[in-house]
Amino acid sequence: MARSPRAPWKRPNPRKRAGKASKHLTPAQKSAAKTRARRAGRRYPNLVDNMRMAAKKTSKSSKAKTSAKKRSTRKSRKRTAKKTAKSSRKRKSPAREKDPRGGLTAAGRKAFARKQGAHLRPGVTKKESEMTPQEMRRKGSWAVRFYSRAKLPPLVDAQGQPTRHALSAHAWGEPVPRTVAAARRIAAKGERLLARYRRIKASA
Repeated sequence: MARSPRAPWKRPNPRKRAGKASKHLTPAQKSAAKTRARRAGRRYPNLVDNMRMAAKKTSKSSKAKTSAKKRSTRKSRKRTAKKTAKSSRKRKSPAREKDPRGGLTAAGRKAFARKQGAHLRPGVTKKESEMTPQEMRRKGSWAVRFYSRAKLPPLVDAQGQPTRHALSAHAWGEPVPRTVAAARRIAAKGERLLARYRRIKASA
C-alpha cells in the first residue's frame, strides 16, 4: 500500500534543513491569508492559508521572470532582424553608373553631380529636323569636342571592341565609330549643327 505523504505541518522546515533563512509573509499577504481563513471558517493563524499566500508569491515571481525572459527574447530578435536588414542593405549592389552601350546612366549622372557638382544631361538622340536650337548646340559641341581633336583616343581595344570613348556616340544617337574616318564624320556633323545653330541665332 502506498504511503501517504505527511501533512506539511508535520514535516521539518526544508529551508532550515538546507541551512537557509526562512522567508516571512508580508503584511499584505498575512492580511489576505487571514481573510481567506475567515471565509473558509478556519481559525487564523494557520499553516494552510499562509502556505497558500506563499505559493501565490512564488507563482507571481515565476511569472514575472518568464515575462521578463520573453521580453528579452523579443528585443533580441528585433535587434537581430535590424542587423540582418542593415547588412543586407550594405550587401546590395550599387546601381550601375555606366551604360554598357555607352555614356552614363541616370544613376551615373547623379553620382557625377555629387562628386563634381556638374549636372549632366542625357545626350540628344533626336533627328536633326526635330532638334531645338539649344539641342543643336549641345550635340554639335559634343561631336566636335569628342571627335575632331587632332589625335583621337583609341576607338577599339586590343580585343577589337569599342572603347568607352567610341561608345559615347551611342548615347548621342550616332553609330559607334571604329575608325578615325567614322569619328571624323560625326565631328563634321557636329560642325554643321553648330553652323545651323549660329544661323538661327543670328536671324532671331
